[in-house]
Amino acid sequence: MCGIVGYIGKRDVAPLLLEGLQRLEYRGYDSAGVVITGPKTGGLKMVKAKGRVRDLEAKVPKRFHGTTGIAHTRWATHGAPSDANAHPHLDGSGKVAVVHNGIIDNASDLRAKLTAEGVEFRSETDTEVLTHLIGRSEAPTLEEKVRAALRLVEGTYGIAVLHADFADRIVVARNGSPVVLGIGEKEMFVASDVAALVTHTRQVVTLDDGEMATLKADDFRTYTTEGTRTTASPTTVEWEAESYDMGGHDTYMHKEIHEQVEAVDRVLRGRIDDRFSTVHLGGLNLDAREARAVRRVKILGCGTSFHAGMIGAQMIEELARIPADAEPASEFRYRNPVVDPDTLYVAVSQSGETYDVLAAVQELKRKGARVLGVVNVVGSAIAREADGGVYVHAGPEVCVVSTKCFTNTTVAFALLALHLGRTRDLSVADGKRMIEGLRRLPGQIAEILKQEDEIKKLAQGFAEARSMMFIGRVRGYPVAREASLKLKEVSYIHAEAYPASELKHGPLALIEPALPTVAIVPDDDLLEKNRAALEEIKARSGRILAVAHQEQEKADRTIVVPKNEDELDPILMGIPLQLLAYHTALTLGRDIDKPRNLAKSVTVE
Repeated sequence: MCGIVGYIGKRDVAPLLLEGLQRLEYRGYDSAGVVITGPKTGGLKMVKAKGRVRDLEAKVPKRFHGTTGIAHTRWATHGAPSDANAHPHLDGSGKVAVVHNGIIDNASDLRAKLTAEGVEFRSETDTEVLTHLIGRSEAPTLEEKVRAALRLVEGTYGIAVLHADFADRIVVARNGSPVVLGIGEKEMFVASDVAALVTHTRQVVTLDDGEMATLKADDFRTYTTEGTRTTASPTTVEWEAESYDMGGHDTYMHKEIHEQVEAVDRVLRGRIDDRFSTVHLGGLNLDAREARAVRRVKILGCGTSFHAGMIGAQMIEELARIPADAEPASEFRYRNPVVDPDTLYVAVSQSGETYDVLAAVQELKRKGARVLGVVNVVGSAIAREADGGVYVHAGPEVCVVSTKCFTNTTVAFALLALHLGRTRDLSVADGKRMIEGLRRLPGQIAEILKQEDEIKKLAQGFAEARSMMFIGRVRGYPVAREASLKLKEVSYIHAEAYPASELKHGPLALIEPALPTVAIVPDDDLLEKNRAALEEIKARSGRILAVAHQEQEKADRTIVVPKNEDELDPILMGIPLQLLAYHTALTLGRDIDKPRNLAKSVTVE
């Protein structure tokens, strides 16, 4: 994986492909490449480079012209980052070029077989195996060559294929990794993400798993991997190209942290029902009778989405009084779980394409479960697979580490919890209380963001730490986990999160002046318990930064955040810690938008 761009039309293709790759840089990658062809190129021309897109651009010769091409940014899965392992890959004849996101699970067996047949490999990648399979097929058309090759492979893929003998087309296919077609005027585009397309067209077709497409300059057609024609109607992308610009900020992460005021307002807009002190969530496809029949809620996500699910599970239990819990989707799908017909499953994913979550959804659907999706990207795979759901409307999130999407997802869970609660036994008074709290969130987020200069100074004092501890109790614990993850992702400082109640069961052994502790201390019924944890740390000479609703005497420093309703406080308490992670990373000179070893949308296992 990570990013695919393709074009066929009349324009000079190389600048278009390089621009598309630049728009996909946020996904994280280690190398890039481009291959082009056209009526006057005399075959395929390819350039690849380890490093950034700018390194690739520097290697592209001045006379590198064509009207058809495919390009790729790679995040290593098979073989270290290198020019040779970068995509695209060519077959032995030099006539077939392939770019690929995903993993071919049986690549080793296929490579051994091809090697025995005399094929010489130039890379360590699984993708090159697929390229040779296509090139060696004796089928008469490119479509049939690709289908024949795909019948031999096991695993996930989003691919785009060029062939010098079929220069009038690009053939693409999807199984578990996104492929989006862009429909233009006598020109066609393909990408793994609409971010690469919106500058040129907002009319898109998203392929389903097991679906292929042939793109020509003036037409496209879709069909299954068995060759049966499918019907595809273009939809309009809701985001403008300007949504992907940096908007005067130094980094996308900084921009997206500051976009949370508008983003939260957007997820609330049009959904509040004052008359009945509840919310409208029309996309749930869950009527009141069905909602009342739910006996348990299981939330599945990965990374930040899992942490948002932990907050969501607590809100559902508190407001709807339905047993609820969150679990990493990557664990759930491998432990042969018992699927209960009375359980409502909720799949959470910013991209809507996270492979572990998507695979869990597909397994649940196979077993007859009802599944809701909480996703940001309209029309994404999880949104299409689920029975219904809630879009979080955060807008495009470009930085690899998630900030505004995490916040909007937690707000979406508050809406779902309120909806379920009012369907059951939550009173009108409590419904009104929650609605008033939700309406206060954007203004309170703005108040927190005004403290950025003070948080920046705090962060500079933590940049020398080799490790940090994050603690919280009940509502504060998921906040601690997410804050710990943010710091790890963007600053590369080791961090651990523990329930504050667990300190005396082992983690206290780590406390010393060199290990700072960040404590989440909401002003709720556990305030005194949390203060007792601060006492334990202080007694062992630990340094404490508290995030609280009032100054904490035992903390060395306190970030004071506005008080909302107890159930909604976790949404606000995570925001200053996003700024703490950001400014710590900035002090250390990290590549904030593209942290090492990470990708934005994880579409492989």
